[in-house]
Amino acid sequence: MISKLKSLAVGAALSLGLAGGAVAQDIQFFSIGTGGTAFTYYPVGGVIANAISKPPGSRECGEGGSCGVDGLIASAVSSRGSVDNVNAILSGLRNSGFAQSDVAYWAYTGTGTMEGNEPATELRTIAALFEEHIHLVALADSGINSVADLAGKAVSLDEPGSGTFVDASLILEANGLSIDDVKAEALKGNAAAEALRNGKIDAFFAVAGYPTGGIVELASSADIKLVPIDGAGAAALTDKYGFFAQSEIPAGVYEGIDSVSTVSVGAQWFTSAKEDEELIYNITKALWNDESRKLLDVGHAKGATITPETALNGVGVPLHPGAERFYREAGLLK
Repeated sequence: MISKLKSLAVGAALSLGLAGGAVAQDIQFFSIGTGGTAFTYYPVGGVIANAISKPPGSRECGEGGSCGVDGLIASAVSSRGSVDNVNAILSGLRNSGFAQSDVAYWAYTGTGTMEGNEPATELRTIAALFEEHIHLVALADSGINSVADLAGKAVSLDEPGSGTFVDASLILEANGLSIDDVKAEALKGNAAAEALRNGKIDAFFAVAGYPTGGIVELASSADIKLVPIDGAGAAALTDKYGFFAQSEIPAGVYEGIDSVSTVSVGAQWFTSAKEDEELIYNITKALWNDESRKLLDVGHAKGATITPETALNGVGVPLHPGAERFYREAGLLK
């Protein structure tokens, strides 16, 4: 039986294309919790997973092979979003995950929307990635021209385990509304877009780096608008919560839609303090090598904004010691 099991393990390794006599114990798996497949976290997670991976038997970096971490196979895992990813990291379900800067800070400190919960003191940062904009999407002829116009409307806030749900709730509050003032739905990505297109809901929130696939597709098949998140409500939000910034989504990002004022937060990559220092050092180093730069630049529209120069922007949760070591060696942290 033992002999048979060994044969099966070697056969599985070979079926994965692992050459050069590699065996199963040479492989290390590393998961990255992302978000819904229709939004930005998932495709960016796939690019990063590819960049940091180097399965046993891969050709060498510079010779057409991977420039990731030796023996590492990283995978981007679809999830419910920021809150879900933080919880999965803390429980050990996932090795790492993406989350909004606000959600992660509140989880780490047990404050804000996480007040009353035990602080997630083992949460650690690998890198700040890109800026995420809050999209409030409605049909062009809906008559919804501001957040205040959502009162009494059917609005998808995304699932409770998502950062979108957290931010949508805060945006409603800053504009004098609550979840009880709308007919709240909990739809993700493509499901929310399809419901809007079919008249099942009046609007939906999405927190994502633009352009985000689900909204690109929706804009090409329906007349939609991006509703501004600005004025006194946005000012109140940014004044109260330092992680929000007033920003805009430029004209032409989505078909037929002019520039719109909104608010943004940072998307960041987190892991657990329990993860091995050498592993996270090597992952951080792989993320920022020249070959990864090429993958980021072509892998997603947000990839070009993911740079080592901005890797520490807005970081409110301590760096993992492995990541910190890399940034000090690279001269990015004094």
